[in-house]
Amino acid sequence: MRLDKYTLGSYSPGAPYWKQLLWYFLGYPLVESSWLPISSMKVGILRIFGANIGQGVRIKPGMRVKFPWRLTLGDYVWIGEDTWIDNLADVTIESHACISQGVYLCTGNHNWSHPNFELKIAPIYIQASSWIAAKSVIGPGVTVGSGAVLTLGGVAAKSLESMTIYAGNPAQPIKERKIKIDVARSEKL
Repeated sequence: MRLDKYTLGSYSPGAPYWKQLLWYFLGYPLVESSWLPISSMKVGILRIFGANIGQGVRIKPGMRVKFPWRLTLGDYVWIGEDTWIDNLADVTIESHACISQGVYLCTGNHNWSHPNFELKIAPIYIQASSWIAAKSVIGPGVTVGSGAVLTLGGVAAKSLESMTIYAGNPAQPIKERKIKIDVARSEKL
């Protein structure tokens, strides 16, 4: 391959250069910082830079986002420490999804058979009530079905079915996810 011939082709970061600079030098350091531990402030900064974020979202220190204008978070999403959302393409995380510590969401890759190492991007879509456990990786173009679980250190290069628990590299289904309901408690509500 010839990296000296590499170009971005028709790819665009999706924001004017001034906005990208403001994000990298102002917004990004504040959102990632442990000096700003207040989740609502991080959410506010992400919204200022174009993220679409619902209510009750919790963001822990160390979260990194490449382009907030390509991020959508539903209501009550939890983002753990040191999560990296490398969103060259859109990343959508629906309501009540949990993204645990050290998760890497990667929307870009390269075509290793192309002589100039061509960039390939695809969105990531994580549906409601899913859990991506610590140190897991999700690749470009993956959809995580509603209620699916990717266990500790799992690697998903292909989409995950709803209400299924996956483990390993590459992620393989290991069993159906069943959510127990406390009938006595739910009757009191």
